[in-house]
Amino acid sequence: MSSQNSFGAKASLSVADQEYQIFRLAAVEGAERLPFSLKILLENLLRTEDGANITADHIRALAGWDPQAEPDTEIQFTPARVIMQDFTGVPCIVDLATMREAVADLGGDPTRINPLAPAELVIDHSVIADVYGTQDAFEKNVEIEYGRNKERYQFLRWGQTAFDDFKVVPPGTGIVHQVNIEHLARVVFEREVGGERLAYPDTLVGTDSHTTMVNGLGVLGWGVGGIEAEAAMLGQPVSMLIPRVVGFKLSGSIPAGATATDVVLTITELLRRHGVVGKFVEFYGEGVGAVPLANRATIGNMSPEFGSTAAIFPIDDVTLEYLRLTGRSEQLVALVEAYCKEQGLWHDPSREAQYSEYLELDLSTVVPSIAGPKRPQDRIELTSAKEAFRTALADYVSDDVTGTDDRKPGVPQQGTPYGVESAADEASAQSFPASDPVQPSGNEAEDAPHVVTDADAVSGRPRKRVPITMSDGTQTEVDHGAVAIASITSCTNTSNPSVMMAAALLAKNAVERGLTAKPWVKTSLAPGSKVVMDYYEKAGLIPYLEKLGFHLVGYGCVTCIGNSGPLPEEVSAAVQENDLAVTAVLSGNRNFEGRINPDVKMNYLASPPLVIAYALSGTMDWDVENDPIGTDSEGRDVFLRDIWPDSTEVERVIGEAITQEMFGRGYADVFAGDERWRSLPTPEGDTFEWDADSTYVRKPPYFDGMPAQPTDVTDITGARVLALLGDSVTTDHISPAGSIKPDSPAGRYLAEHGVARHDFNSYGSRRGNHEVMIRGTFANIRLKNLLLDGVSGGFTRDFTAGGEQTTIYDAAQHYAEQGIPLVVLGGKEYGSGSSRDWAAKGTALLGVRAVIVESFERIHRSNLIGMGVLPLQFPAGETSASLGLDGTETFDISGITELNSGATPRTVHVTATKEDGAAVEFDAVVRIDTPGEADYYRNGGILQYVLRSLVRA
Repeated sequence: MSSQNSFGAKASLSVADQEYQIFRLAAVEGAERLPFSLKILLENLLRTEDGANITADHIRALAGWDPQAEPDTEIQFTPARVIMQDFTGVPCIVDLATMREAVADLGGDPTRINPLAPAELVIDHSVIADVYGTQDAFEKNVEIEYGRNKERYQFLRWGQTAFDDFKVVPPGTGIVHQVNIEHLARVVFEREVGGERLAYPDTLVGTDSHTTMVNGLGVLGWGVGGIEAEAAMLGQPVSMLIPRVVGFKLSGSIPAGATATDVVLTITELLRRHGVVGKFVEFYGEGVGAVPLANRATIGNMSPEFGSTAAIFPIDDVTLEYLRLTGRSEQLVALVEAYCKEQGLWHDPSREAQYSEYLELDLSTVVPSIAGPKRPQDRIELTSAKEAFRTALADYVSDDVTGTDDRKPGVPQQGTPYGVESAADEASAQSFPASDPVQPSGNEAEDAPHVVTDADAVSGRPRKRVPITMSDGTQTEVDHGAVAIASITSCTNTSNPSVMMAAALLAKNAVERGLTAKPWVKTSLAPGSKVVMDYYEKAGLIPYLEKLGFHLVGYGCVTCIGNSGPLPEEVSAAVQENDLAVTAVLSGNRNFEGRINPDVKMNYLASPPLVIAYALSGTMDWDVENDPIGTDSEGRDVFLRDIWPDSTEVERVIGEAITQEMFGRGYADVFAGDERWRSLPTPEGDTFEWDADSTYVRKPPYFDGMPAQPTDVTDITGARVLALLGDSVTTDHISPAGSIKPDSPAGRYLAEHGVARHDFNSYGSRRGNHEVMIRGTFANIRLKNLLLDGVSGGFTRDFTAGGEQTTIYDAAQHYAEQGIPLVVLGGKEYGSGSSRDWAAKGTALLGVRAVIVESFERIHRSNLIGMGVLPLQFPAGETSASLGLDGTETFDISGITELNSGATPRTVHVTATKEDGAAVEFDAVVRIDTPGEADYYRNGGILQYVLRSLVRA
């Protein structure tokens, strides 16, 4: 790391008898007025100025930033480090291992492929809640996890030894973002370079969109695709435009009864409505000092949900207190304070930077909320949750029903086993009385469960009450809206002691009143670090959580990423056989359709205490103010307000239970792992010995036959439409995720390779095998390909076979056999979501040459370019529908070859020829936004560009 130091910014800083070299921002005119986040970028340019990629003009452009200008100036950002989770990290290391071989094939030194920036990977995405509700759930789930993922973990162990500056946090430790804020984040980075000790802001990119959680610590970083992360590890800066910065002023304080989760859902709604995609959001004002660090992290975590690149808080005394609490050294704390005050990075509420746009929130106006049933920005005030659920339910059921049902939720009625809670209630739940007016339809088997279908007379809310017998003999009933999953999970909230302690205290109050979770609810507790269980234990609250079924199932993302595990067999059967619209309630950040569990149609985000509350109620069809949550041991109604913990009590217990020693003990040897990890056989050598029989880790084809010099890009002719998609298609719709169905192309592949069905594992765990992943691309069960009528999932029309319906993977193979390129058509916000690299890798490996949509999400657009796929937008105001495109056309795209001259065309000409010979013509906007992206596209992708650069060097 060296700098031309054109501005004479290099200087010394002495902290506690230690000398550091820094690059002073004050040396650059205009720096003092910049927002906090742009000051960090300015220091980055000063320190990495090389006169070529980063010049004095770039530094002047950033210092002279016009808040009102639209982004048009490209800069190169060099993150201090890279952080990964295992789902996205495994393919990164697979690609690096493949690049080592490719370098050797091109006559280079394979050990040149090595992280040049520190890289840390936390294994947190692989644990599945197979076992729950038992004392040994954690141990059993970890054991199953190691059995499923042995090949992957051995590969990562090899990577940890083969690559320099690459560390792995083993399974069963925590969630990457919580481990990051509690241990890995430095806030101010220090490193020996050329015999000098440099100090500079800690910055990073991560292979998970919620990397922005670290913004709460004042650390600038955001999520990128694995493709970009690999390049960053290899010393390539991240190309970006100087962004607009939204100033978000905070005032007031959170009222009693509201939680940090309610704050973040409110902010998410506000920022989504305002529009912050591609912008930085920066919090400022008097209210900042009143926001605890854990709450700041919760807000930063949700940045992808409101669409910003980052959502950062400045550094102040609250930051220092958190660093001390989590066991950072006093030297580091002193350095952070001295450096930030010297550089003007310390929060001063009396001084206001210039911003591009302004928003404000009085925290005292926040009310309890949830979000759902399918998007995190769809906030619902808790008092309106029942009404909102009933309104949304109409989109998920198609019952033709009549009748009324005015019973209270969760209260058993004679002859109708709704809400049976224990074997003691079985006597009244054996069967429906003969006088029941609703009889089974004629096509039901004589011994089939007697399903009652009716509707609420007032709301028209459809009901389909299905009796079931649980494995312990409990007879009960499930209905539309039943809470099938209640999970305290995800980095967003489990890192926050205020909501976690509130949940445990609510559990205590509920148990003391004799309440229990409903028998059909799958309950789970998956904290983001071991510290959570430490302070639960010290507070004596674990028994109350376990009494309600919230046993520890693992330290990992679990339910939030679709690792909820199967529902109880009897519940799953009732849901599938009767097409029930059941729900999940989780303390996570993502609730997209099809993400949480294949049996669950409606997903709601809620604070941890509300997760427990919904487990007690057992249904979304519950009015939190007017409906009881259950009855106590004496048969009296209990309402949520009766058991909701007082905020003063929550803070008291936190103060008594959480200590600095917990963090020191929990992270003392964080990279060592347990005996399972340490005893894994570890391959050796500079290059990896691929196992031809492995179904987890395979050498990808990205560099097969790659010449030392790139060939010219070509226009696209004779392309067919693989998928015609609507608005808000997320990367979760595109990228393989969740369980692998036996009758899917991926399931058939695994079966053909001798993998038993119970060992299929998830798509996420097999991200190191491109053969599995391309078979699951565009295969989400909720994806609607408009080439087909009324069909959901990974299907399309195959025009090599007369337009017959087949899987997207099989059709793509047929097109590839005939040399036919493919395009995808879509609508607005194409590619939002969290599943990054494989949404682009899978698209490219299926043979898609171009994606034409109304608008892109930032990261997915960049990743498509990184895989050699051309991102195009319809002309302003036009859509596939307005242009009369139905997906049966043959596409020709001309003008791409202009890239061979070194320029990037603003538009290319598209001709879509219909089956009758009529043509639709339009000019599509080329979304290659920077010269760096143009270089990547000309090389066929970012990895090819990096590889050729290293060989030339």
